[in-house]
Amino acid sequence: MPISCTRNFFERFCVEEYNIDNIKQSSFLSADLLPSLGARINQSTKLRKHIISPFNSKYRAWEMWLVLLVIYSAWICPFEFAFITYKKDAIFIVDNIVNGFFAIDIVLTFFVAYLDSQSYLLVDNPKKIAIRYLSTWFAFDVCSTAPFQPLSLLFNYNGSELGFRILSMLRLWRLRRVSSLFARLEKDIRFNYFWIRCTKLISVTLFAVHCAGCFNYLIADRYPEPRKTWIGAVYPDFKEASLWNRYVTALYWSITTLTTTGYGDLHPENPREMLFDIFFMMFNLGLTAYLIGNMTNLVVHWTSRTRSFRDTVRAASEFASRNQLPHDIQDQMLSHICLKFKTEGLKQQETLNNLPKGIRSSIANYLFLPIVQNIYLFQGVSRDFLFQLVSDIDAEYFPPKEDIILQNEAPTDLYILVSGAVDFESYVDGHVQVQGKAVIGDTFGEIGVLCYTPQPFTVRTTELSQILRISRTSLMSAMHAHAEDGRVIMNNLFMKLRGQQSIGIDAINNDQENRDFQRMGWEEWMDSRIHCKGSDVSNSTSKNGEKALLDAIHKGDVEMVKKLLERGINVEEPKVLTEAKGGNSNSETKQRSNDSDQCCSSSIQAKVKDKRVTIHMLSQEKDLSQRHNGKLILLPTSIEELLGLAGEKFGGCSFTNITNAENAEIDDLDVIRDGDHLFFHQIEFVGRNGN
Repeated sequence: MPISCTRNFFERFCVEEYNIDNIKQSSFLSADLLPSLGARINQSTKLRKHIISPFNSKYRAWEMWLVLLVIYSAWICPFEFAFITYKKDAIFIVDNIVNGFFAIDIVLTFFVAYLDSQSYLLVDNPKKIAIRYLSTWFAFDVCSTAPFQPLSLLFNYNGSELGFRILSMLRLWRLRRVSSLFARLEKDIRFNYFWIRCTKLISVTLFAVHCAGCFNYLIADRYPEPRKTWIGAVYPDFKEASLWNRYVTALYWSITTLTTTGYGDLHPENPREMLFDIFFMMFNLGLTAYLIGNMTNLVVHWTSRTRSFRDTVRAASEFASRNQLPHDIQDQMLSHICLKFKTEGLKQQETLNNLPKGIRSSIANYLFLPIVQNIYLFQGVSRDFLFQLVSDIDAEYFPPKEDIILQNEAPTDLYILVSGAVDFESYVDGHVQVQGKAVIGDTFGEIGVLCYTPQPFTVRTTELSQILRISRTSLMSAMHAHAEDGRVIMNNLFMKLRGQQSIGIDAINNDQENRDFQRMGWEEWMDSRIHCKGSDVSNSTSKNGEKALLDAIHKGDVEMVKKLLERGINVEEPKVLTEAKGGNSNSETKQRSNDSDQCCSSSIQAKVKDKRVTIHMLSQEKDLSQRHNGKLILLPTSIEELLGLAGEKFGGCSFTNITNAENAEIDDLDVIRDGDHLFFHQIEFVGRNGN
C-alpha cells in the first residue's frame, strides 16, 4: 500500500493526465502547450524523428529523477568540500554515477524540442535546438558534470586537492532544475500552493544553514592553530572527534547565528572566522527579510497573477461545494479557469483589441480565411462575403468535457471546430446518448442560427479544442448584404439536412421549407420565418406566397399583409387555394377574394386612423422655433380633411402646405408616422367671426 501511494504521488509530478470517472482525458490543470490561433502551424503534435517533446510523460519522469539527484548533489557538495577528503570509497563511486546521469542528460538535451517564448510553438529543428543549447546552458552544464574528483587524484602537489574541491562546487549549478520545479508546482492546482511555497522557503533556509556550517568548519580545519578556532576553543581535539559530532556542531553554530540568537558558546577566534562571520551575518539580513516577507505575504510581487489565479480557483471550489454542484460541473469550472489563466498569459485577445480594425481584419483574414472557405456551409460563396465574415470571428479555447451548446438552447452563434474534437449528445428518456462526433473542419449550431429553431442537441468537447465563433448577428448581416451568397448558404444547409434523419429536425418539414425557400428566395423566406415565429402563422408559408397573403388578411395581421405587398405578392386567388377548397365556383372565389381585399383595406385604413399626430400652426415668415403650441389629433384619411381639421383647430386659418419636423413637404398620408409633428403653413388670417 505505501508503495502504491508513493507511485501515485510521483505520477502527479510526471504525468500530464488525470482520470475522472475512469475516463482518461488530457489535463489542463498543469499542461503548458496550447495550439496556435487557426492551428496553421502546429495542427499536429507529431514531431520529427528522434525528437522528444518536453511534455512527454517519460521525459517528465526523467526530469523528476534528475531533481532527486540534484537534491543529493546540493547536500553532498558542501559536505565533501569541508569534511571529506577524496578517496576511492563508496561516496566517490556514487558521485561519479550521479555525474554520469547528468552527462546523459546533456546529450539528451540536443534531442528535446523547446517552446519558443515568442511564438509559443514547439521547435523541433535539430539545428535550432543545438544552437539554442550551445548558446545558453551548455557550458555551465559541462562544468558542473566534469569529473574533478578523479582528476584530483592525478596530482600530488600541495594545494591541488583544495583547488579541485572548489571546482567540484560547480555542481551546485544543477539547483536551477529545482527552481524550475517549484515554479511549475506553484501553478499546479493539484498541489496546495501554501505548502509548496513553505516547502520552498524551508528548503532555501536549510540549504543556507548547511552551506554556512560546512564553510565555517573548513576555515577552522585549515587554520594553522586548531586551538584558536571557533570549534577548537571548545573542543581542542575536534579533529579527532567523529564526523557526526563535527557536522552537528557546525550546524548548531550556523542556526544560532542565522536566527541571531548567539548563545556565545561558539564564536570566532581569529580574523578569518571574524571576516566570514561578518559576511554571513550580512547575508542573514537579506535572507531573513526574504523569509519574513514571503511567510507574511506567501507570494512576492512577481507571483501576483498566480495568486489571483489560485484565489479564483479557491472561490470556484467553495462555490461548487456550497451549492452542491455535480462533479462534472465542478470539473468544467476548474478546467475553464485553468485554460483562461493560460490564454490570458498569451495576451492574444488583448493584443488584437489594441490594434486598428483594418489590421485586425487583415490578421483575421490570414488566420481564419483558409479555414472558413473549406466549410461546407460556405462552399460557392463570394470572397467578399468571406472577408466580411472572418473580420467578426472570435477564436476561443475550450477544455475537455465542457458544454459549448445545450440542447433546446436559443440559437446565438455558429461554431467552427479548428482543433480538438466534440460530441453531439441528446437526452432521451433521461439518458444521454451520443448522436455523433465532429472533427476538425466541422461546424455546429448552424441549424439553430439559420432556421431559428432551438438547438437540437448538446455539444460537448472531448479534448482541448480551439473553436471559431461567429455570432448570428454578424452572419445575418453578411447574408443580407450578399443576398445571392445567402441563397447559396441556405441551399448548402438544406442539402446536408436531406441526408441526416437523426439531426433533431423533421425531414419532411425540411423538404417543405426547402421548396418554400427556392420559390420565395432567401430574403422572403427568412422574413416569413422570422415573422412566423412571432405571429403564429407558420403554416401560412407552407403553400406559396399568395396563400400566405390571404391567410394573413383573414387573421387581420396587417404587418404581414404590408410586408407581403411590399414584396410584390399578387392578391388574386391562386390555383392552389381553389383546389384546397374543393373546386368552388370562380364567382365564389372572386367574391371571397373581394371580401378579403375589403377586409385588408379596412384593416389598413383602421391602422391609419389609429395614427396620432401633433399639429402646429406656422406662418411663412416664421421658423420652427416660433411655432404655436401643438394640438394632438387623430390622422384623417385624406390631405384635404387634414387641412380642414387643422383650420378648425387653429381658429379658421387657411393653410397651403404641410411639412414635418425636418421641413420636408408632405403630400401623401402614407409617409406620416404615428407620433409625428406636422407644421401647417398659413397664407392669410381669417378672423374668428369669419369676417
